[in-house]
Amino acid sequence: MSGSVRSEAPSAAMVLAAGLGRRMRPLTATRPKPLVQVAGRTLLDRALDTLRAGGVRQAVVNVHYMADRLEAHLAARPSGLDIRISDERAELLETGGGITRALPLIDADPFLAINADNIWIDGPVGAVELLAGRWNPDEMDALLLMIPLARANCHQGQGDFHMDPAGRLIRRRPGRVAPFVFTGLQMLSKRLFEGETPTPFSMNRLWDKAAAEGRLYGVVHQGLWFDVGTAAAVKQTEMLLEWL
Repeated sequence: MSGSVRSEAPSAAMVLAAGLGRRMRPLTATRPKPLVQVAGRTLLDRALDTLRAGGVRQAVVNVHYMADRLEAHLAARPSGLDIRISDERAELLETGGGITRALPLIDADPFLAINADNIWIDGPVGAVELLAGRWNPDEMDALLLMIPLARANCHQGQGDFHMDPAGRLIRRRPGRVAPFVFTGLQMLSKRLFEGETPTPFSMNRLWDKAAAEGRLYGVVHQGLWFDVGTAAAVKQTEMLLEWL
C-alpha cells in the first residue's frame, strides 16, 4: 500500500446497534443485544469506549429492537461523546441501509462504523489509530480492520477475506477458508454511499462495489479481538478476559 495521507482519527462514527440479536437468545429476550453485559460492561459501552479512546467525538447510534431501552441507557451514560440517535423503529434497515439513513447525522467524511457485538483490546497501536493512519482517500472507499482467522477469539466462521500485499481485499471463495476475519470496525467514505437510499440492504453490497473498483482495503488489528455474537460466546469471552 502506498503511504497514507491521514493520521487524525475521524471525529464521528456510526454504531450499529439496531439488530434483533436472534443468535444471542435467550440473553436478548429481555434486553437489546448491545446492552448484554460481558465481564460487567455492556457491549454498547465497550464499543463507545473504543471510539472515545481513539479520539472520536460524535457517535450516531441506530435503534430498532427495544429502542427505548437503548435510548435510556445512552441518556444515562456519562458525557464524553456527542451521541445522536438514528431511529429505525419503523423499519430495520440492516447494516448498509442503516448507515445510509444515518449519513445526514454523521458530521465527518470519512467516518467510522462499528458493530456492537465485538470486543477490541488495543495492541501497540490502537484500532482507531491504526485505521486512521492507513487511510488514503485517493485509493480507498472502505478500510476494514481485520484479524487473522487464527487469532479470531470465539469466531466460528471460515474467514472473510484474502488480502494482497498492498492491502486490497478479496472475498473468500465459497467452500474455501480465508485467512482474515472482519472485526466489525471500519472506516468509510461517504462517496461509497452515493446513489443509495435508506432501504434494507447489507454493507456486503457496498464492499463488493468497492472491491470491484479496487477500493476495498484492510489493515490487521494489532491487539486482541472477540466475536461476541452468541450467548455461548459471552461466557467464553468472559473466561478469556479473566486471563488479561
